[in-house]
Amino acid sequence: MPSVLLETLTTARDLGRLHEIAAVLIRHGLGDTVRRLGLAGLLEQAGRALHWKGAEQLGREPEVRLREAFEALGPTFVKLGQVLAGRPDLLPPAWTEELSRLHEHATAVPIEEIRAQLVEDLGDEPEALFAAFDPEPLAAASIAQVHRATLRDGTAVVLKIRRPGIREVVEADLRLIARIAELAEAELPELRRFRPRGLVRRFSSSLRNELDLRLEAKNAVRLASNLAPDALLVVPRMFPVWTRERLCVMEYLEGPSLGDWVRAGKQDGASGPGLAARIAAVGADAVLRSVLVDGCFHADPHPGNLILLADGRVGLIDFGMVGFLSATRRREFLDILQAVVTRDTDLAVSVLLGWTDADVDTDLLAQDCAGFIDRYHGLPLSEFDTAELLGDLLSLVRENDLFLPSDVAMLLKVFLSLDGLGRLLDPNFVMAKHLEPFARAAWREQHSPLTVVRRGMRGFGALLQTLPGDLKQLARQTRRGRVHLELDVEGLDRLTQRIDRSVSRLTVGLITAALIVGTAISLTVPGGPTVAGLPLFGFLGFTSSLAAGLWVLWSVLRSGRR
Repeated sequence: MPSVLLETLTTARDLGRLHEIAAVLIRHGLGDTVRRLGLAGLLEQAGRALHWKGAEQLGREPEVRLREAFEALGPTFVKLGQVLAGRPDLLPPAWTEELSRLHEHATAVPIEEIRAQLVEDLGDEPEALFAAFDPEPLAAASIAQVHRATLRDGTAVVLKIRRPGIREVVEADLRLIARIAELAEAELPELRRFRPRGLVRRFSSSLRNELDLRLEAKNAVRLASNLAPDALLVVPRMFPVWTRERLCVMEYLEGPSLGDWVRAGKQDGASGPGLAARIAAVGADAVLRSVLVDGCFHADPHPGNLILLADGRVGLIDFGMVGFLSATRRREFLDILQAVVTRDTDLAVSVLLGWTDADVDTDLLAQDCAGFIDRYHGLPLSEFDTAELLGDLLSLVRENDLFLPSDVAMLLKVFLSLDGLGRLLDPNFVMAKHLEPFARAAWREQHSPLTVVRRGMRGFGALLQTLPGDLKQLARQTRRGRVHLELDVEGLDRLTQRIDRSVSRLTVGLITAALIVGTAISLTVPGGPTVAGLPLFGFLGFTSSLAAGLWVLWSVLRSGRR
């Protein structure tokens, strides 16, 4: 495996970055992981020496060392850690809590270094297109930085500009992370249940999407259309005329983030408690509608991405992470809730097994599901502690070595974030009270006769649509001689053994008959040696025939007794 990895590192830049990754891991006390992955031997083959220090880190918790290593390795690994922080189905709470502390530390790029790219994307100097343009960045992150500007009509906007050269850096890191995931899956058995290659593949796709700012603008437009009925929530208006892969121009929302507002204690003022409770309630309804009805939701609703506007409304920003949930997934999530409410263990087991492809002890899973359901059965859905219920569900998933699909894991993360945000704004916030109306409406709709008929018709229509293609493929494979028929008939081996024994007895019987005929003929031939007055060869043939006949008779009688 290391030799294969070495062949893929075709540039000195990749090899140098690999050396840097290994050195950082060793420095943070993760040298054993480097050895087990074979990275040390690989780098030694390339003439790169590693300094095996970092023993002073071994006294610290492993999750702390991993978080610090990710921070030292830069934006790609920080974002990988943030993704892992959102997978409580894979990692225990101590790890997800520690990785959730990961923050991006990025220094803004001077406008002189970014101006050429900006002019290329805008088609002219920003000062010539906008009434005002601030060369000092308003904020900076690892992928992009934001500058304020004013349109000719007085509209305040921000320009989100991708950092020059960031795609090349990210792509190099993604290549290495993909290879390290292959090594981890092959060399570290304890990590195989996490499906490192699949996890990295989905992470790579998500991060590449985040690099394309056109997708962020598209996500914002879709969310804005879904949230239109909610006057409290505001999505900034996008300006597609200036939107490019490396540039996104959007309306500027002015105000403190909800996190800053709460930390400043302003929600405790004269109008604070009522406003905070209203934000929590209306915001929860809006997010739940986007998840359970629209199937498209903001996947990172933390307090820093919510802006409190002067008129009391709340603005959403940062649409790089948006989740999409199919109707099937929404139905499955609601089935889990229904299983708890109706005490249907079989339904819960069926949904969980449908979410994973791992080998699972179904009896043990059923027992755990029954225990999980019993903890909540008897309570109305509106009285559920959502965070506690989801935490217990995730513990059940981890203990049974299940693996949640990425969209389900993202959904649970959003629900946990929403519950925490609601409690931060309103100590009396109960998310289940807002969840119940959506769940009951969805249950009624799912089980209505019209929906059942429509679902059946869609399934039948899909079958009719794919059947001609399947038959055509089967005919093609048949013509090429690639169709194999495999039969597994119970008891076929026993039948084969019996036929084999019968054929053996028949063969011996035929040989015996032939010997008897030959013996009879030899007895009539005069001359030659004799035994008791009989020709020797006739006597031998007779005794052989007698022995063979007795064996056949004994074999038949013995098989009859069986």
